[in-house]
Amino acid sequence: MSAEATNPATPGPVAGPAARWRARIDLRRLGRAALLGPAARDRLPDAIGHVAEAHRAHHPDADLEPLRRAWVLAESSHRGQMRKSGEPYITHPLAVTLILAELGAETTTLTASLLHDTVEDTEVTLDQVGEEFGAEVRFLVDGVTKLEKVDYGAAAEPETFRKMLVATGNDVRVMSIKLADRLHNMRTLGVMRPEKQARIAKVTRDVLIPLAERLGVQALKTELEDLVFAILHPEEYEHTRELIVDNASRADDPLAEIADEVRGVLREAGIQAEVVIRPRHFVSVHRTARKRGRLRGADFGRLLVLVGEDADCYAVLGELHTCMTPVVSEFKDFIAVPKFNLYQSLHTAVARGDGQVVEVLIRTHQMHKVAEAGVVALGNPYASPSDSSEEQSASHGVGADEERVDPTRPGWLSRLLDWQAAAPDADTFWSTLREDLAQDREITVFRPDGGTLGLPEGATCVDAAYAQYGEDAHACLGARVNGRLATLSTVLKDGDTVQLLMGQDPAAEPSKEWLEHAHTPAARIAIQRWIATHPSHEAPEGAEERDGTAGVTGHARAGRGDANPFRASVAEPSAADTPDSAGRSSAEPQTPDDQAADRPGAAVALVDLPGATVRLAGCCTPVPPDEITGFAVRGGVVTVHRVECAAVARMKGRREVGVRWGDTAECRVTLFAESFGRPHLLADLTEAMAGEGAEIVSATVEPPSQQRVRHTYTVQLPDAAQLPALMRAMRNVPGVYDVSRAQTPTGD
Repeated sequence: MSAEATNPATPGPVAGPAARWRARIDLRRLGRAALLGPAARDRLPDAIGHVAEAHRAHHPDADLEPLRRAWVLAESSHRGQMRKSGEPYITHPLAVTLILAELGAETTTLTASLLHDTVEDTEVTLDQVGEEFGAEVRFLVDGVTKLEKVDYGAAAEPETFRKMLVATGNDVRVMSIKLADRLHNMRTLGVMRPEKQARIAKVTRDVLIPLAERLGVQALKTELEDLVFAILHPEEYEHTRELIVDNASRADDPLAEIADEVRGVLREAGIQAEVVIRPRHFVSVHRTARKRGRLRGADFGRLLVLVGEDADCYAVLGELHTCMTPVVSEFKDFIAVPKFNLYQSLHTAVARGDGQVVEVLIRTHQMHKVAEAGVVALGNPYASPSDSSEEQSASHGVGADEERVDPTRPGWLSRLLDWQAAAPDADTFWSTLREDLAQDREITVFRPDGGTLGLPEGATCVDAAYAQYGEDAHACLGARVNGRLATLSTVLKDGDTVQLLMGQDPAAEPSKEWLEHAHTPAARIAIQRWIATHPSHEAPEGAEERDGTAGVTGHARAGRGDANPFRASVAEPSAADTPDSAGRSSAEPQTPDDQAADRPGAAVALVDLPGATVRLAGCCTPVPPDEITGFAVRGGVVTVHRVECAAVARMKGRREVGVRWGDTAECRVTLFAESFGRPHLLADLTEAMAGEGAEIVSATVEPPSQQRVRHTYTVQLPDAAQLPALMRAMRNVPGVYDVSRAQTPTGD
C-alpha cells in the first residue's frame, strides 16, 4: 500500500489517470526491507534501486557511488527511528529522494536529499557530511536543516524559512529538496491531529506552493495544491471528486475525439508530434467549475502537443488555426515571452461543433520537462558547460573564492533576499513573506538607460524607486512614465519606461502616504524603518493641510525647517502672500473659471453672434493659432475655449457659436511651471521669461510641497507665435521639469 493510500486527506485513485510520472513506489515495504541491513559495498542496496532507476532515466551516465554511500550513512543513522505513521523513518528521506529523481534532479541533489534529516535528527554533524560528500552536499543539507525551537522559541519556523531562503539565493537546489520534503510530509499528513494538519496545510498554501510556482516546479505544485485543498476545504474537495468520477464514467470522451482529430491534422501536415490528454488536477477542476458553472466533458482536461523544435510549435499552431475553429481570445505565446518562472508554451483553444472548447498546450519536449520540473530540470547550476562528470560536482564543493553564477536565480528571489535582510523581526518577515508570495505575477519596466526592473504586478513608482535606489529613494520627488510626468502613486504596466526624478537633499524624508502606494516589501520596510527611527518627524493629524501638502501624494518631503533652500527664494517679489477679495492667499491653488472678465491686451476672437461679449476661457487660455470653439452663456456672453479643452465636453448642451481669431497677434496666456526647490530659482525663471519678451501680468508661487514648487504665471506676449519659444526657455531653467498651458483636467 502506498503512503498516499494511507492518508485519508490525499486524493485517491481517481487522480490516477492524471499522473504524469511513473506509479509511486511501495515506500513502506522498501523501508522495512532496508532495516535488514546495507547491501554489499560493490552493489547498490535494493531499497534504493528504484531511485537509481529513475535517476538513470534522466542521467544515463550518472555515477551512483555517492548515492550508495549516502544511503549507507542515512540508513544506519536513522535505524531504529520510526515515523508517527508507524513506518521506519528511513522511508521519508527515501521517498523525498525518489520524488526528486523522478523530476530529473542530478546526483548532488539526490545525495543531499538522502541525508537531509541526518544532521537534524541523528548524531551526524555537518562537518562529517562535508568531509565525506563535499562542500556542496554540506551546503544543501545545512540549508534545509531546521533551527531548534529551544534556541528560537516561536520564531523557529519563520527564522528557519528565512535561513532556507538565504541558502536558496546561493543554491536553488535547497528549495527543491524542501519542496519534495513537504510533498511527502503532506502525503502522509493523515496521522496528525486535524488542527496540526490545518496549520501545516496553511503554511504550505501560503509559502511552499507559491515558491513551487515561482521556481516552476509544477509537478510538485499541483499535487501540493490538491493535498491542501483536501485538508482545508474537505466538502468542496469531495464535490470536485464526485464531478471527476461522474465524468470518468461517461461513454463519450470529447477530449479523446478531438485528440484524434488533432493527430490527423498534424499527420497530414507532416509534423512529427505527440498528442496526449492532460487531465486537470482537482484544484484546476474546482477553479474551472467556479469560472464556467456547469462543466462539460472538455472542461476536465487539456490537450498537450509535444514536438521537437521551437519552430514546430508555431507550425502546429498554424495547422490547428487553419483546419479547426480557433478561439482567438485564448491564444497566449509564452515561448516568445516566457513566464518569470521559466515556463514556455503556446496556449490556444479550439471549438467543437457542439460548442465545447478544448484548450491546447503546444511545447517542445525540453519545454515540457522544464514546465513540469522547473529549476530541478536545469541540473547543477554551478557546473561548467564542459564538465559533464556528475561525480565531480558531487564530491567537490565550490570554494569560498570561486564565483557562483546561478542562471536560475530570478529577479523575485533577489528582491526577496534584499528585503528580508531589512525585516526587523521574525513576525515582520513571516507576514511580509506571505504577502510577497501572494503577488504571483510579475512585470518588467524599463529605465531610460536601457536597464530593466522586475516588479510584481500592481507595483507603483514608489516600488520602482526603492527597487532601483534602495533607501536613497527617500529623496525621490516624482517620476516620468513613458515620458509624461507622473506621481509616485502611479501604477506601472508591463513594458512602461520609468524615469525617477531624484532630489539632492541628503536629509530628504519619505512620506507616510507612500505606504498606501507601496506594494513591494522592499519599499514598505524601508519606509516603515525610516518612520520608526524618526518618530519626531511624524506630522500631527491635519499637518499636511497646514503645510500645503494636502492632496499631493507620492513625493519625498523636504526637511521642514529653516534649512529648506527654497524658503528664502519665495520671499522674492511676488504676490504669493497677498489676500484676494475673497480672503484667500494667492499662494493657494486657484483654477480660473469661464466667467473671467475681459482681459486687456488679449488676442481678439471674433464671434458669429452680433452684440455678444467675447471672453477667452480661463481654464485653457486660448491664444492664436489655437483651434477654438465658442458657446453662448448667460448675459449675452460667448466664452471661447480651445477645442481640446476638457470643458468643451461639458458645454455641449449650450448653443455653439462660430468663432475665429482676429488680426491682432498680441495675446495673454496662463502658464504653469513645476520645479524643484532651489535658491534663486524664481529670479532665474522670471529673467528667462523677460528674455523672450514676455510681460508678467501676475504670478503666484505655491508654498514648497515635498521639495516641489508649482508656479502660475499670466503673461502678455506681443506675438502669440512667441509662445513655444517662451515655454522652451522656461523649461531650460535648471530645476524646472515641466511647463504647460492652463488646462482644466479631464473629469473636473
